[in-house]
Amino acid sequence: MFLDAATQLGADFVATGHYCQKQTLENSDGTQTHRLIAGADNNKDQSYFLCQLSQAQLAKALFPIGHLQKPEVRRIAGEIGLNTAEKKDSQGLCFIGKVKLPDFLQQQLKPKEGKAIEIPANAPLFSAKQAENPQVLSIAYAYTPEMGTVVGTHRGAHYYTVGQRKGLGIGGTPEPLFVLDTDTKNNIVYVGQGDHHPGLFREALFIPQSDVHHVRPDLALNPGESKEFDVRIRYRQALQKATLHQEPNGIYITFNEKQRGITPGQFAAWYANDELIGSGVIA
Repeated sequence: MFLDAATQLGADFVATGHYCQKQTLENSDGTQTHRLIAGADNNKDQSYFLCQLSQAQLAKALFPIGHLQKPEVRRIAGEIGLNTAEKKDSQGLCFIGKVKLPDFLQQQLKPKEGKAIEIPANAPLFSAKQAENPQVLSIAYAYTPEMGTVVGTHRGAHYYTVGQRKGLGIGGTPEPLFVLDTDTKNNIVYVGQGDHHPGLFREALFIPQSDVHHVRPDLALNPGESKEFDVRIRYRQALQKATLHQEPNGIYITFNEKQRGITPGQFAAWYANDELIGSGVIA
């Protein structure tokens, strides 16, 4: 949308304040390949947010602060008199204003009381899935009400996400409750005790081919190929060692270590060193 508007105005580039970098390679055939590189400030790197950019969009993008550390950006802003130089870092979503995300969702979505069902850590399904096949490992745990016990109510399954602890409002358990899964169709929230509950961790995930995006199409894997990358499944998560397996129906990602809170609908992004190569929506 912004690129279209900029083009209509006759602009050559669109500059953004994201903490990431771009490098352009000149190919032997006269074309260019654009690389999306992580920001120099590891604590502020925002390349993950741009994981769906195309080569055409990168060609028109500029990231003027991506090579700087945040303190240096503040110093420059102060020198040129910007009133945001000492402004506190934003921790929310810029497009919804000064409101926390849970409050925003409650303003937009009506509450709908439902059951919160606790799944015990020793439930049989956690020991049943023993395999090395990525296609098997990527299958999310499928919970049903009879697997657990009703421990309370919630305000609406659409308010919660996998791995969430705060906001449940259910006490009385020896360890804190965490969201394992949400069933928005039947309005059920499945929970488990403790941040080491096996339902919070998975070894693999799947991205349907229709949801796979290549920032670097020239580095896309062919069906049947596998390759190691660094992967993250949420913003500011440390990069995790993993292997991508390209199959005709999509990409399976297996991690060297089990990952906490793999959530359908979120993006997985894979990197080679500091370059973001591709991404996709977790099924």
